[in-house]
This record gives sequence, structure tokens and C-alpha cells, in this order.
Amino acid sequence: MANTPQAKKRIRRNARRTEVNGARVSRIRTFIKKVESAIELGDKSAAAAALAAVQPELARGVSKGVFHKNTASRKFGRLTKAVGGLA
Repeated sequence: MANTPQAKKRIRRNARRTEVNGARVSRIRTFIKKVESAIELGDKSAAAAALAAVQPELARGVSKGVFHKNTASRKFGRLTKAVGGLA
């Protein structure tokens, strides 16, 4: 268990950051799922609109430190390729 006041403060801070970062990741996943569901339905216009909404969310996740930049780039690239492949 933490003994020093600073260690106790870090425990409180880490708990808050875990909640905030979890919410950020969940929000980004929701945006990604919207694109994937539009792709499954074959709706290219809806998928393109959802893809346009995903890009700034992924970028924000990178800037806030919840995703590595290469991870975000890979996810966006795969989604873009899938949307582009729709007839």
C-alpha cells in the first residue's frame, strides 16, 4: 500500500486518468464500429461519412496518448481501403 502522500496522490490521479482514457478509447471504437457496420451494409455514402468522422477522432486519440500514431494510421488505412472497395 502507498505510504507517502505523493504515492497516494498518484493512485488517485491514475484512477482518474484510467477512467478518462477508457472513455476516449470507447468513443473511438464506437466511431470505428459505425464505419464497419456501414461497410457490412454496403452503403458507400454512409461509410464515407462515418470515415470522415473517424479520422479526427483517431488523431485526437493519438494526441492524447491513448493510441500510438502507427496504430491509428493502420486503423484508418484499413478502413479507407475497405470503404474504397465498396461498389
